[in-house]
Amino acid sequence: MSLVYLDHAATTPTRAEVLAAMLPYFQERWGNPSSLHFSGQEARAGVDLARQHVAALLGALPEEIVFTSSGTEADNQALIGICLSQEKKGNHIITTKIEHHAVLHTAQFLEKRGSQLTYLPVDSHGLVDPDDVRQAITDRTILVSVMHANNEIGTIEPIAEIGAVCRERGVLFHSDAVQTVGHVPVNVRELNVDLLSLSAHKFYGPKGVGALFVRKGVRVAPLIYGGGHERGRRSSTENVPGIVGLGEAARLAAQDLDWEMAHSVELRDALLAGVLKSVPDSMLTGHPTQRLPNNASFVVRYIEGESMLLNLDFEGFAVSSGSACTSGSLEPSHVLLAIGLSHEVSHGSIRVSVGRGNTLAEAERFIAVFPPIVAKLRAMSPISAARPSSDFEGTEEAHEELHEGHDHEPGD
Repeated sequence: MSLVYLDHAATTPTRAEVLAAMLPYFQERWGNPSSLHFSGQEARAGVDLARQHVAALLGALPEEIVFTSSGTEADNQALIGICLSQEKKGNHIITTKIEHHAVLHTAQFLEKRGSQLTYLPVDSHGLVDPDDVRQAITDRTILVSVMHANNEIGTIEPIAEIGAVCRERGVLFHSDAVQTVGHVPVNVRELNVDLLSLSAHKFYGPKGVGALFVRKGVRVAPLIYGGGHERGRRSSTENVPGIVGLGEAARLAAQDLDWEMAHSVELRDALLAGVLKSVPDSMLTGHPTQRLPNNASFVVRYIEGESMLLNLDFEGFAVSSGSACTSGSLEPSHVLLAIGLSHEVSHGSIRVSVGRGNTLAEAERFIAVFPPIVAKLRAMSPISAARPSSDFEGTEEAHEELHEGHDHEPGD
């Protein structure tokens, strides 16, 4: 049985070209980039080139890139760093109910220490309304943080419009772009962001390295003190092989972006069309067209996502469930609850995220294998499956809108 990895939103394999670029910095160019001698300068050259590649991918200046250990650290530095540097101006932060925990838990940490937080709602597709941002801003607001695309349901947010609102009001704007960088065009100037987080392992780079874009002129207090590395914004001897890998992944992503988007959309749309057609009481989650090209997320009623996940794993497919139950919690995904799904329906979530190595044949095999799994699990379920599909959260019209939007504009 061949194994098929369909969980690229969780992590991606490191590309061979990326590994090849990294290897010399373990044994041949292993110097400390802060050293002035030849060994240190060889390492420094690798870091500088990587910074240029990351900046080019984002439409940024090299000096606006701060290397971190992860996207999570980048999110933490954006929120805590701005809170510390702007404390004389105010203490109000605006974010959303569907952010990644790297943002939500950091916001909650700040809230416990005196910051005022506003958590904006989203609509049934997971979209934030820029007008809600405008109305939430006060004279004490120092930062707005809205993710570029949601990691569970794939909805891409109107970041440029939200950024324009923040510019009008003189408020700094951060976006967690961990799911979008390397998968869709990301230009920090066009998006009107002041800070933006990314992670290498989400687009075929190594784990343990990320970056934070900080617009020139924006002051962010460091979280780590020491030798004053990264222009005083993050002390610590640089992870040179990891940074080089991030840089090479960024270069390759820029080079292959058009091909990868088209490839992912073809597989994503085949998966969604096949599942929604062949599995009764299934429903797309997230926006039907304004979504990540590689994200096919849906819910299936009357059974739990974990059961589907384990049965798919037995058949050789690696996917994920949007429910937090896999981490030992009895609570379903906060994202699915925020878009209006009930606890019961939210527990039946599945996220299939494709990558550059997947094929249409693998998508077709998934579509063939998945309906019998659902039928088997439903036959074992104590919950009656006699209720109509319109019993999903929302109306029959809303369900149709999802299908129609997907059918009419599959490539958006």
